[in-house]
This record gives sequence, structure tokens and C-alpha cells, in this order.
Amino acid sequence: MELGLRGRVAIVGGASQGIGRATAAMLFAEGCRVVIAARNESALEQAAVQIRASTQGGELLAVPCDMSVEGDVAKLVARAVAEFGGIDILVNNAGGPPLGRFEQHDDDAWRKAIDTNLMSVVWIVREALPHLKQSSQARVINITSTAVREPIDGLILSNSVRLGTTGLAKTLSKELGPSGITVNNVAPGLTVTDRVRPLFEAQAKAEGRSFDDVRADRAARIPTRRLGEPDDVAAMIVFLASAQARQVTGQTILVDGGATASVF
Repeated sequence: MELGLRGRVAIVGGASQGIGRATAAMLFAEGCRVVIAARNESALEQAAVQIRASTQGGELLAVPCDMSVEGDVAKLVARAVAEFGGIDILVNNAGGPPLGRFEQHDDDAWRKAIDTNLMSVVWIVREALPHLKQSSQARVINITSTAVREPIDGLILSNSVRLGTTGLAKTLSKELGPSGITVNNVAPGLTVTDRVRPLFEAQAKAEGRSFDDVRADRAARIPTRRLGEPDDVAAMIVFLASAQARQVTGQTILVDGGATASVF
């Protein structure tokens, strides 16, 4: 299927690893001109080399950026426009807040979570909006979490702040729809990334089990009987960026193998 992505300019946050990197690689393979961003410059450059080597695709630009810093976000958008002349697709991905219960987080932790997972979206949409309005296929896609449908124990920061991003996206979808801009959220379930692997390893060590045993046990709790992989989530994001997804907006789409208990 031709997705209408060749030559489109995409910015992908958190692209040095995991879901962000998988998304950047898929968009690149579809012929997009991709700007990848992450805080760790060396990891970002390594990801850029590997994406370029993995397939024939579009063009790729790596820009170090801390999405929780407004000035960095402004520079990221400016670099993308200077290099490629515009912006068609924003994939907002900044990683999840730290684990912990309510009494374990001070005000600084709350502010950091808000800046990283809510204000980063506000800032980048604000900076990119004049360019998105010039696009014939403008897309804003936020990577959130199934916590917006079913709060996860021990993740109060994520449970709280990501709901703000969900409300923002729904409102933006109405405000920006007349300009031809779609706005959606993709909510991954348990996905095997560099953030999840240490949790499985710690559980395995604490329980005297192997990593594979813990992984199999967690997979058995999911209706599809498998854990998600970054490519599973990336595939949904790429579809939402496509020409075929022009009528899909204001949605939060779960990619979780059916694990979330909520009906809607």
C-alpha cells in the first residue's frame, strides 16, 4: 500500500532507542525526511547510523534535544525547517516519568513530569504550527500510555500527566481540524524496550527466576499471549501519519494486545 509519506518531513522525539527509534526507522523506510531527536547525543548519532544502514529510504538528520526544555524544542523545529523546508509530521515522544507512589515525589518531580510529557507537546506544536498549516498532510501523533485508560499502580506521575496530554490532543483535534491537521495519541501497553527490560531483570533476580520465565509470565496475562515490540507501536504511528488516516483524529489508540480492561 502506498502511504503517501515519500518526501514528507517528520520530527520524531526520543528516537535514540525503543519506540521512537523504531518509528523513525519505519518513516525513513517509507521515504520520509526524518529529524530524530533525543538527549543523549552519542546514542542519537549511533541510532542515525543504524537507521541509514538498515534500508534505502529518505533523508535523516539527528538533532540533540531535551524535550523538557522549551529552548531546545524551539531549536529542534528551527533546524528541521532550515534543513528540509517545512514540517508535515510530529511524533511526540519523550519517555515516561519515573516510577513511584504519591508520597515519593516532590514538587520538582511533578514539574519535570509536566514539562517532559505535557509542556513538551505544547511547545513543539506551538513552534511547528505555522509549518503544519502549510502542509497538505499534517499529522500530530503523541506517544502516551495505556495509563490514560486504566491507571497503573506505582506510576502516579504518568497516570496524572499523560491524561493532560490526552485532553490537549482531543481539544487540538477540534481546533486544528479545519486546517487539515489531525491529532491523535498512541498508547502502548507492555512493550519490550530498554525501559522495561531492567524491570523484568530486577523481578527475575528478586524472585530467583530467569528473565525468560518472567517475560513468559507477563505475556501470559495478555490476550494475544505476547508482549509488544517497538515495531508494533511504530506501525500504528506510521499508519496515522499516512494519507489513508486523514479521517482519524482526536483518538487515543491502544496498542496493548487487548490487555487494558477499559471498554472505551
